[in-house]
Amino acid sequence: MHTKKLNISPAWVFRTDNGELFEPVLFRLLESIRDTGKLTAAAEAAGISYRHAWNLLNRATHVFSLPLVIMRKGQGTTLSDLGEKLLWADHRVKARLGPQIDSMASELNDQVQQLLAGSHPVLRLHASHGYAVALLPEFPDQLEINLQYRNPEEALSALNNGECDLASFHFPTCPERAREILAHYRHHLSGNNLKLIRFVTRREGLMFRKDQQHRITSLKDLANSQLRFIGRDRHSGTRVLFNLLLKQQGLAEDAINRSPQPEFTHTAVAAFVAAGMADIGFGVEAAARQFDLGFVELAREHYLLLCREDRLNQTNLSRLIDLMRSEPFIARVQELPGYAPDNPGEITTFEALIAGDSDNQESEGAGTKAEGFRQ
Repeated sequence: MHTKKLNISPAWVFRTDNGELFEPVLFRLLESIRDTGKLTAAAEAAGISYRHAWNLLNRATHVFSLPLVIMRKGQGTTLSDLGEKLLWADHRVKARLGPQIDSMASELNDQVQQLLAGSHPVLRLHASHGYAVALLPEFPDQLEINLQYRNPEEALSALNNGECDLASFHFPTCPERAREILAHYRHHLSGNNLKLIRFVTRREGLMFRKDQQHRITSLKDLANSQLRFIGRDRHSGTRVLFNLLLKQQGLAEDAINRSPQPEFTHTAVAAFVAAGMADIGFGVEAAARQFDLGFVELAREHYLLLCREDRLNQTNLSRLIDLMRSEPFIARVQELPGYAPDNPGEITTFEALIAGDSDNQESEGAGTKAEGFRQ
């Protein structure tokens, strides 16, 4: 199996009227200054000399007519307001474009593999953005995969049309909410004898800067606060879940002070909030922790993979299941905040999974009542 992979990364290009260019290393330098507070340490972390770092910052000050850093004798070096804005802009670009770029890279790698090794089966997965599914391409020696990020409607349509081998799907572990989500996608889920491959659970909830931590603990708090809210695009599964949670609380969509600009990934929502462009967002816990945001869980979901029953015996699908069950992969999943292995690789159905969740809830409820009785 050919394991060399091409990666695509976005890069900024700054041009002045004189055609002068800034190097992309500027952002690594700014991030290291923010993290260390010392220009010497930041230059070393960015892989450039102190002189080079100093010249780069001086040149930026000349171009922008504002400094990117503030240096105080005896107090180290900090980012200026402009430096902070540039750095957060870089984070938001990577968060917003990352999944699309990863999809393009995966498609290109698939084409290269076909040229290098001739026609051979590459597993085609169309998936909603998520931190656990993004781990799969990290193991190219065990699995060749073409991972394309798509919203649930697109992924399920591709699966039904034979354009992919697997589609991701996620719905709450609460049986009542799960049935409502399934009803929303019913037209995509009926008639193709689909099987579920269990993968992970993940926690979704409100993410906010920590100065708002004690103000918001529920959707009603959010509606009453009228804080600026940034959400996902209308076709994302997370947006469908959020609207369902609003409905169950008796809240209309317009009860939230929602930004007219949606974001397309969990990471982009978190970056938007962390940059101060919104006060609060909704997404997975892993995104909140990545940007050091507070988090209040509102739902827990099964994140699953769907395939047609007649594809279960594919060799590359067996490799996927072996990878999902392997200790190195499970260890990587357990490093993700809010994620947990969910009997990965187990083949099941919607009915069986929801019935199991119902039994678990009844057991937990009975345990609580018994404990209360003993008191």
